[in-house]
Amino acid sequence: MLNEVINQKKLKSYAFGLLACTGFQLTHAAEEQFNDALRNASNPSALEQYRYAMQNDALGYYPEYWSLNSNLAFQPSSSIVAFAQRYPQSAMAEKLSADYVEEKVKQADYVNAQPVLPYVTNADQAESCAVAQVRAKTGDSLVYAEFKDVWLNTSSQPESCIGLGRLMLTSPLMTQQDRQQRLYAQLRAGQSGQAIATAQSIGVTLSLAQFNQIQANPLNYLWSAPKNNVQDYAYLVFALGRAADTDLTSAMQSVPRLVQGIPADVQKYIYRTVGYIGGTTVMKNNFNREVLQNFDASYGVPFSSEEAEVYARQAIRFGSWESVIRAIDSMSMTQRQEDRWQYWLARASEQRGDKGSKKAAEEIYKRLAMSGEDYHNLLAKDRIGQRYNASAPQEQPSVSDQTRLNQDIHFRRAFALRNIDAPAVYTTREWNWAVRQAYLKHDDGLLLAAAKRASDMGWYDRAIYAADRTEKKHNYTYRYATPHQATVVSHSRNVGIDPAWAYGLMRQESRFVSAARSHVGAGGLMQIMPNTAKLVAKQMGETYNPAALTDTNTNIRYGTFYLSMIQNQLSSNPVLATAGYNAGPNRAKRWQPDYQSLSADQYTESIPLSETRDYVKNVMTNATHYGILLGQGPQIIESRMPTIPMRSIQ
Repeated sequence: MLNEVINQKKLKSYAFGLLACTGFQLTHAAEEQFNDALRNASNPSALEQYRYAMQNDALGYYPEYWSLNSNLAFQPSSSIVAFAQRYPQSAMAEKLSADYVEEKVKQADYVNAQPVLPYVTNADQAESCAVAQVRAKTGDSLVYAEFKDVWLNTSSQPESCIGLGRLMLTSPLMTQQDRQQRLYAQLRAGQSGQAIATAQSIGVTLSLAQFNQIQANPLNYLWSAPKNNVQDYAYLVFALGRAADTDLTSAMQSVPRLVQGIPADVQKYIYRTVGYIGGTTVMKNNFNREVLQNFDASYGVPFSSEEAEVYARQAIRFGSWESVIRAIDSMSMTQRQEDRWQYWLARASEQRGDKGSKKAAEEIYKRLAMSGEDYHNLLAKDRIGQRYNASAPQEQPSVSDQTRLNQDIHFRRAFALRNIDAPAVYTTREWNWAVRQAYLKHDDGLLLAAAKRASDMGWYDRAIYAADRTEKKHNYTYRYATPHQATVVSHSRNVGIDPAWAYGLMRQESRFVSAARSHVGAGGLMQIMPNTAKLVAKQMGETYNPAALTDTNTNIRYGTFYLSMIQNQLSSNPVLATAGYNAGPNRAKRWQPDYQSLSADQYTESIPLSETRDYVKNVMTNATHYGILLGQGPQIIESRMPTIPMRSIQ
């Protein structure tokens, strides 16, 4: 092995020269070394040999990375820092550093994690919480002020965030009100163990045995629950939360009796409990105006970010515009400034009769219309009568930009990995990291050069990823790619659907990766489930052949046919059909209003599945841009989003 590796090294000067000239074409020998080294990643002596042989390659840092990573928890911090300094601002140095900090936090070894913190620059949620723990344990107690959402979050969180919440219990920055808010949220969510610890921090003793007894029959407990002190109120909220989880209607019916004779702030947490649980169990319980009424009654005690969003969506669903304003007003400043909530603040404000509110709404719409071309920006344009009629921008990278692309080590690594068909986990990480570095430098030229080269290679998903992040110079032929255009247009027209819509859906489903496979088995450009394909084949009078789905033409033909099928089932409404394509037509229909028609933006914002909610927004946005690219003239996103009719009762 060693002789073979060293023999390959003799080719290095020639290979490295080629790399500098062409930017991305490694010699065959150099390409083989990465894959060989990866196969030997568990062999320390082999990795050391590859480390020496590959030291001048663009991919040369991988053997050392694998070696350090194989025993990460027991590496000295100096080794991680040395790697990060040897390969500054690189994808794998950042990953190694972040993983190291997480491992050290698991060991409660905050001292050794601390020197590595400066090299964690793109942390995900789990890594951010681990970093925060290290900062707090090494003297930076002010870090807790940055993590209020973690403190109040009752949904599933990484263990590092749960640990951070426990640490925050000891901080004097957390006020009595903060602790009470956390306690009632945990009680509502049934997190008895965490609630006991939070209660202790404010001098309240709660019993796990009592929680377990209540859990066995919460509705029965509510009938005779004592209401004499703070402990009683805690058990009351816990019992109501467990009851609402299993029988929301009965739980809401019990609320008027439960709130009698208890302090006003506790009353509001009682209302909040059934409001939040009702708002987050729409999939099981459907929409219910009484849920919103309970949210309204809970106004006056602080909202967490998750509570405020659920409140806002319930209010939007029922067109309760004053409640929308209250919900948005309850959000943090950062949350409130997001485009979606600014849009809904404007939608709610313009319903008021006074000129000041209408003027404020118009100013928000104008600001959103000018600040981008995403979903809420396009909706804002419609609200002030602006058509989206700009010709699709097609800025091209300069010769200098393309030369710089050849010289950029991050993109060199990504393209080298692509060329050797390395595992996607490495290729995607290097590409995304390269794009991030260019974006942070506001280097639109480099991003366009990368998008162009990726597009020319048919690497459409990464071309889109790069082109999506330009700030001033844009090229929509890369951002909204149109591969297989004749096929898409032909099959779309054959079944009576808009090709721009089909493209919008395809871009969201697969980013034009024909080999894409989802975790549930959907495949191809339009991510068709096998059972769906069987249904379509039967409807089209064909024999189902699983292998045919990997054929581009068949995948597009089946996908467009299925989209037209569910559109016909769902009132010929593209918003309903888009939701149905993602979540199933029965769900999309169940989410239709049963009391009066509903504007499509209200329907979309209140979809209870976050994946489907974002999916519909993205597909409608994509379709609007594709309308421009396909020569359909000025676009109005609302023309693609007709009013949602009442659900027919069969």
